[in-house]
Amino acid sequence: MERAREHAINGEPGSPVQRPESAGTTLELLVHGVGGTTPEEMLNDPRTVRITGDATAAVFRRADDTDAEERPGDHRGGPVREAYVWCNLTSGNGARALWLLLLPFMVVNLAHWMRPAAHGRGRAVRLYGLLVRLAGLTLTVLLVAAACEVALDLAAWQCAGSRACVRNHSWLGFLSPDRPDAGWWSQPGRRLALACLVPAALTTLLWYLSHRTWSAYESQQPMARAAEHDDETDGTGLGRPGFWYGRRLVARLRAAHTAAGFLTVAAAVGSSPVRYDRARGGPAVLEALGGLLNATLVVGGAVVLWVVCRRGRSENRIDHGRDRRLVRRLPLGSVALLALTLVYAGWSRPRWHSTGRLPGDATFGGLTLVQGLLVIALGVVAHALYRTKPRGLGSRRTAGSTPDTRTAMRGFAGPAVAMLACALGGVMSGGVSQRVADWLDGTRHSIPGPPVLLTWQASAIPPLLVVLLALTGWLARRTWQLRRRETIAVEHEYPGEARDSARTRRIASTRAMATLTDQAPLMVGVLSSVTLLLGACALAGALATGDAPSEAARGANGFVHGAAETAQALGSWLIGLGFILFVTWGRRAYKDPAARRTIGILWDVGTFWPRAAHPFAPPCYAERAVPDLTWRMAAWTRATGGRLVLSGHSQGSVLAAAAAWQLKPSVRKRVALLTYGSPLERLYGRWFPAHFGPAALASLHREVACWRNLYRRTDPIGGPVRLLGDCGPEVDHEPLKDPLAYGRTERQPLPAPVLGHSDYQADPAFADERELLLARLLPEVPSPRPREDAQGG
Repeated sequence: MERAREHAINGEPGSPVQRPESAGTTLELLVHGVGGTTPEEMLNDPRTVRITGDATAAVFRRADDTDAEERPGDHRGGPVREAYVWCNLTSGNGARALWLLLLPFMVVNLAHWMRPAAHGRGRAVRLYGLLVRLAGLTLTVLLVAAACEVALDLAAWQCAGSRACVRNHSWLGFLSPDRPDAGWWSQPGRRLALACLVPAALTTLLWYLSHRTWSAYESQQPMARAAEHDDETDGTGLGRPGFWYGRRLVARLRAAHTAAGFLTVAAAVGSSPVRYDRARGGPAVLEALGGLLNATLVVGGAVVLWVVCRRGRSENRIDHGRDRRLVRRLPLGSVALLALTLVYAGWSRPRWHSTGRLPGDATFGGLTLVQGLLVIALGVVAHALYRTKPRGLGSRRTAGSTPDTRTAMRGFAGPAVAMLACALGGVMSGGVSQRVADWLDGTRHSIPGPPVLLTWQASAIPPLLVVLLALTGWLARRTWQLRRRETIAVEHEYPGEARDSARTRRIASTRAMATLTDQAPLMVGVLSSVTLLLGACALAGALATGDAPSEAARGANGFVHGAAETAQALGSWLIGLGFILFVTWGRRAYKDPAARRTIGILWDVGTFWPRAAHPFAPPCYAERAVPDLTWRMAAWTRATGGRLVLSGHSQGSVLAAAAAWQLKPSVRKRVALLTYGSPLERLYGRWFPAHFGPAALASLHREVACWRNLYRRTDPIGGPVRLLGDCGPEVDHEPLKDPLAYGRTERQPLPAPVLGHSDYQADPAFADERELLLARLLPEVPSPRPREDAQGG
């Protein structure tokens, strides 16, 4: 019976057009926002029924409305209400706490989508995407190199080769060459071969998570349809048929990054025995084999780069290509090369002893230099794209007008976020190395410790925190000044009320705090610029001196030497504390559903976009949610021919807009859009202008039947859509009052709460605006809007 009801409600693409008895019925499809909620709360009814979907994402109705299509007369006074619940896509079981390890990958993937809008600059757009993909590849190599630093260098090479360190860590005793009964594993090459299981397992885990999450989240195919235009659909690529199906690219990148990880492990294992054989004049066979392995590693790296550079996203059609040979052979070839390297490293070399560090300084220094150059190049390309003359927007702007000034950081948001992703990867890598080194060595200096560059990078954290504190103080002062101005505004908005200074300050403070969201570009810009500068200084200091900051400053005056020692000690402590907090948060999220939901909110914002730059980023939930919504709306309009109000709150409004763009134009014209607490322009339009910029939002307004947007001044996330001309007041409602009543009234006998971002449906304006949208919809394709609607809606 349930399957039969689901078939009747959804219809099939090949089923007949609407039934006469259900024609004219209106559907309101509710989409919740960040953090999620329950269908009972969305539908305001304790009795709900899942009508389609599964335990991950589903559509619900009130139990009394399951057969609403068969009883159209019962819904003449209001729409049939459905709730699309997708919160389990981002906050499900405890294993998703492991996604915290993928945070740098998620951030660099966001940088791909932050490029400025540019029409007719296809080569520059492709170059921008290529540079971000290369930055993502360096992050994979950095993470695996950090695991190699911990397992191979600190544990197997340094500690196992030191009698004092092994004495304090008996579990490494079987690797020690200083014991009278030194075993088979005591030779340095064999210790490295055994320790490489740790970074190899990490690479395998990343591959597994990427493959598993693709199958669970992103394998849903969107509706097959022809592209409306050969070029971008009216300023956005979100309407392209293949936008939400990136299977081919993700598979290619997954193979390339997996191979890069195994090649990094092979290079870490094989570099030391190759140097030993060359320096000591070992057997010619081993020396030749070492040279052959090095050459093969170089070829493998070149193949990985070719795969990453060769192909970007394909969005104009649903790309069903698999590239099975490449996807299978590239990782398997890297694994085979790693196995040969292990055999080579494990060959008996009785006179070989481990001293000093493995050559990690060159690896981390090279990665830091490459990342800095990529970010700078990305900034040059982003600036060129931002300065490109935008497309004409009808009455809004001409083709020769200046770029949109509300674009975050004047187009430099992508490079800045890419810089922060690299810095985050460096902090995580350095944190792990510092903590493991301190654990193995304590304070007795029995081992050399991590590479010098990591110590310099840790010493750069205190100056960065000073800048952050200064910026926070400036924002606090600005917020305090704004609160004083808002206090006067609140008093004018509630005339005739008995004054309550505490109440006024609370409302004014909420409004002032809500404006901090608009200062995010400033904070990101300052932090990324300072991070780039400090990173360059750390790299230069490490290369120039070869010593830690405290040692390098030993001959300077007392103040400089003391500052260097303080920065080094404090930086090491802070980076270790940050790593411990990070692990603690992940462990708590694994056990605590409430903490896991908090992490889910981060993923709601960070994983909306497909994995275009990094295959190991957390999965894109929109590749499941957008096809779900598209299929549901298309099935409803085909089965009933009825009207449809797509009602989205917060992040749900972004999903709603993306789903509307995916509809056929004939279906899109039957859809009314109601958004509230929406970040469409305030966050997505500013940070992702190529897809949610002014041209894209203006086209969405033209292509749907009608659109109204509600927001509050106390909302830190939602805001106006800001369409210019007559479109502006037609879409944006004037700011809603919050709270609804200043003091106690007959309608509000108890103090009304300051709602901020939540509970928009509690405002009477919500029901009024929904009724106006329903009145403007007709059972057939709507006629052009009346002229008077352009002024007030």
